[in-house]
Amino acid sequence: MLDTVKYLIGSTGASGFGSKSTAEEVTNTCPDLRSITAIITGATSGIGAETARVLAKRRARLVLPARNLKAAEEAKARIVSEFPESEIVVMALDLSSLTSVRNFVSEFELLNLPLNLLINNAGKFAHEHAISEDGIEMTFATNYLGHFLLTKLLLNTMIRTAKQTGVQGRIVNVSSSIHGWFSGDMIRYIGQISISKSQYDATRAYALSKLANVLHTKELAQRLKQVDANVTVNCVHPGIVRTRLTREREGLITDLVFFLASKLLKTIPQAAATTCYAATHPRLVNISGEYFADCNKASTSKLGSNSNEAAKLWAASEIMVSRHAKAVFDPRTAFGYHNM
Repeated sequence: MLDTVKYLIGSTGASGFGSKSTAEEVTNTCPDLRSITAIITGATSGIGAETARVLAKRRARLVLPARNLKAAEEAKARIVSEFPESEIVVMALDLSSLTSVRNFVSEFELLNLPLNLLINNAGKFAHEHAISEDGIEMTFATNYLGHFLLTKLLLNTMIRTAKQTGVQGRIVNVSSSIHGWFSGDMIRYIGQISISKSQYDATRAYALSKLANVLHTKELAQRLKQVDANVTVNCVHPGIVRTRLTREREGLITDLVFFLASKLLKTIPQAAATTCYAATHPRLVNISGEYFADCNKASTSKLGSNSNEAAKLWAASEIMVSRHAKAVFDPRTAFGYHNM
């Protein structure tokens, strides 16, 4: 109850920021970012677009990968109209396709750009069941697996950039408090919904993908520490905000829910604040493997803090993105589950 009251009144935490803080406010004290190159997924609208706008205001060079290149060019044009000196590169990327992820990374490497900051922001909430071209349930493929491979393939560039510049690299995974809604066997469930829609529940699938973001952060932080890489990774809950994420759930019920919850909703500038805080604030140097909400450290679900589950998901993810795996992933046999 006390936490809800603090949220509603915008009470600040140890960071000096709270639920009412905006992305511009939390970056006011950050150093000039003109030497920073950032990749931001899902930057054509909503939280991602505001994150890109604010980082451009702070003079970061932006790479905006998108499935819809027209929307990305429009997002770029909006930023450039406000900040004419912005340097923005638009590139093609469909996170639901592992081939597209690999192609994007290959094309990015041809640009010979450094990479200081990776913001894995793109998200999908699909009401209808669908399977990716790689045989993975679409929400999981887009929200988590594509970002897992993207991060994996870009990591050497980030480590090299940090070593050459002395500037610590940062990875920010955008999750959600909804990750706590998932319980049960993660690998079994992703296998079940990647085979058939009979056990598919859109909310549970979304919660699973967001839990995967949390566990990815936890495991990656440990692995970066083991190799002494000057790169950190943290996870954020942006807060509840009505963005295009809900576009497949438009209707009377959705409208009514958002109306009743309006006092809990954040504006988009407020929702982008925690991402920008994790990406830029000097306070977070050497902070890694943490979960943030309202620009302050927060607790994950019990499952989200389970190191064994994080390691198990990592191993499963490596199988799913392997070039040596079957052309179409078969979850019935990949993890030893034969009775799904």
